[in-house]
Amino acid sequence: MLQERIDKSETRIFKAVFPNTTNHYDTLFGGTAMHLMDEVAFITATRFTRQRTVTVSSDRIDFKMPIPAGTIVELIGRVSYIGKTSLKIKVDVWIEQMYTEEREKAISGEFTFVAIDDNKKPVKLAI
Repeated sequence: MLQERIDKSETRIFKAVFPNTTNHYDTLFGGTAMHLMDEVAFITATRFTRQRTVTVSSDRIDFKMPIPAGTIVELIGRVSYIGKTSLKIKVDVWIEQMYTEEREKAISGEFTFVAIDDNKKPVKLAI
């Protein structure tokens, strides 16, 4: 049942990389990528817990290759660890070329979330 809940909470979002999100090298800003990753991680954590959660840390984020303008990115968030009040979400970012089947992993990272109550104090995960 837990595995089914993990599977159902997996989150996939696609974005096109347009020039307004790129730097002077014509590649996606690292901060923009991290913003998108945190958003996908938050959605995944919320879908899994159905509780209020907040980001408390971003663990190692590996930028394996630049993401050029004119590509499509897929962000995939998946629960990777479940604690008493916290959980970790692994996020992978894949580059897809717009007009070919080529696909490569560009970024991976992990985000830690904590469930909170109305007073913003940590609470036990209701799992």
